[in-house]
Amino acid sequence: MKTRTIKSVLEGQWIMEGAGVKLKRIFGFGDTSLTDPFLLLDNFGSKDPADYIAGFPWHPHRGIETITYMLEGAVAHGDSLGNSGVIQGGQVQWMTAGSGIIHQEMPQATAGGLRGFQLWANLPREHKMTAPRYRDIRAEAMPEVKGPGYAVKIICGEYDGVKGPAADILIAPWFFDVKAGPGAEFSLKVRPEDNLLCCVFEGGGYFDKAKERALLPGQLAVLEGGDTLACAASPEGMRFMLIAGKPLREPVAWRGPIVMNTDAELKTAFEQYRKGTFIKAGRKT
Repeated sequence: MKTRTIKSVLEGQWIMEGAGVKLKRIFGFGDTSLTDPFLLLDNFGSKDPADYIAGFPWHPHRGIETITYMLEGAVAHGDSLGNSGVIQGGQVQWMTAGSGIIHQEMPQATAGGLRGFQLWANLPREHKMTAPRYRDIRAEAMPEVKGPGYAVKIICGEYDGVKGPAADILIAPWFFDVKAGPGAEFSLKVRPEDNLLCCVFEGGGYFDKAKERALLPGQLAVLEGGDTLACAASPEGMRFMLIAGKPLREPVAWRGPIVMNTDAELKTAFEQYRKGTFIKAGRKT
């Protein structure tokens, strides 16, 4: 067994996105090789509706999957497949853009504020133009695997024989919400072929046996290769998103909400969007 060590630590940066949403971008629109097959991770959260109420009006996506995990608050959603609804705290929206989808995500003002993540996962070249699909995943559908001092909520993937509800995902990623009690130390078995990312959003702690660097909320550890992840929580405990997937190692042509493999494909996508021929097919779920 080989315990992973930290390759790099990424520091989230506050930006404005959509029609005027303040969020912390953990990574995105940079060198994608470090996080391949994942392209972008945003951590949003505020108790002030002015920071998020403008939302993300209608916009297109192609060539990716977007995964929105709501921790607190609510976001209203609608798309070109005819899906609509409200994603509540504890729920996940898993959208496969594939050949093309147009949607909007509009946060709702609530007394407790808004908090959550959005992850963009790349699609392999041969599946860029797959039929779009949308899925709502309820909080009660996400199982937990518990160990001494920790719990792993499984959204997508399988751990210790327990499968998450987001099934039939092309790149077979792991997307886990991990909680560790104060001072807890434990190891998680991970797939050696994966790029492994750990983003802290509550408390703090370590992701290597040497405990050389403590990570705090808004920081993400990119891990070196290995089949074991060593975790140690601070005296306040720790909560982090564990994101893992086998790298695609394919060329990335990316502009705004569309990610293809070549500039020519990008040009075609935006031309089709302007002409009204962007939407190809899809499955309403």
